[in-house]
Amino acid sequence: MLDFAMPNFQTLLIYIVPLIFAITIHEVAHGWVANQRGDSTAKMLGRLTLNPIKHIDPVGTILVPGILFFTGSPFLFGWAKPVPINFNALKSPKKDMIAVALAGPISNFMMALFWLLILSFVLKIPNQFLFEMAKFGIAINLVLGVFNLLPLPPLDGSRVVAALLPNYLAYQYNKLEYYGLYILLGLLFLGVFEHVVLPIVNMIRYAMFTLI
Repeated sequence: MLDFAMPNFQTLLIYIVPLIFAITIHEVAHGWVANQRGDSTAKMLGRLTLNPIKHIDPVGTILVPGILFFTGSPFLFGWAKPVPINFNALKSPKKDMIAVALAGPISNFMMALFWLLILSFVLKIPNQFLFEMAKFGIAINLVLGVFNLLPLPPLDGSRVVAALLPNYLAYQYNKLEYYGLYILLGLLFLGVFEHVVLPIVNMIRYAMFTLI
């Protein structure tokens, strides 16, 4: 039976703070690298900011994580409003597309290391609240980093694949984006998260924990 008991404020903060920062910085990283490589779209639209309000997607940032949280889901997931990228404005569209795409997942892996530093500090000065927040910060950033590298449009991994394919094949491959959400939901239902993403996340997390 699902438990719909209202969590306390501290519990909400433990999950919400790392999640909001994870998806916000992920999107800012895409926009920042694109701006460096010639596309100022995100900058002109005010998306190169750490203000989470600018990046909130009502469904991906609020509804989906909220449902997962309150229904006791074994994992929490969400997404921000995608930063608009004009790949044609990039200095070297194919090469720069790879850099822009990888910027998001790389930012998540870097944030996971940041939370690892917090965790190592908390171990010396015990604080249960920060300890739980740091653990979740590591987990959610690793999940987002690994998950977004899957080669399925519109995930970041698909942008890398498209950039490596000849133009004709890339065009055909990108057509999958119209059905990407449905394919993704189907794969999640079939266990791609438990059998592909989660084992990789656990392997990286174990390696990180051995450092401290």
